[in-house]
Amino acid sequence: MKRILIILAFIIFNATQVAAQDFQDVKVFPNPATNVINVLGLQNDENAAITIRDSYGNQVIFHQWEIKRNSLNIPVFNLEKGLYMITIRSEHQNVKARFYKQ
Repeated sequence: MKRILIILAFIIFNATQVAAQDFQDVKVFPNPATNVINVLGLQNDENAAITIRDSYGNQVIFHQWEIKRNSLNIPVFNLEKGLYMITIRSEHQNVKARFYKQ
């Protein structure tokens, strides 16, 4: 029983470290943005769900994109000025970041 608990604790600890490391390695720029935001440090994936929500939590953009070369370029020229939350969900990552649209 102790071995199982130790193994589970090890797995949970490592998963938490990997998730934290993934988040720290992801960069969103420019911030503030005008026409496009660049997201670097992602893991390549054929089908990532990208959601952008305004400061009220309303979904303003949803799109399925393929992540290539560990990055995304997302057009935001049609968004109003303000604060936004971007969420990128893929098989390998779940990333959340804020950016300001100028």
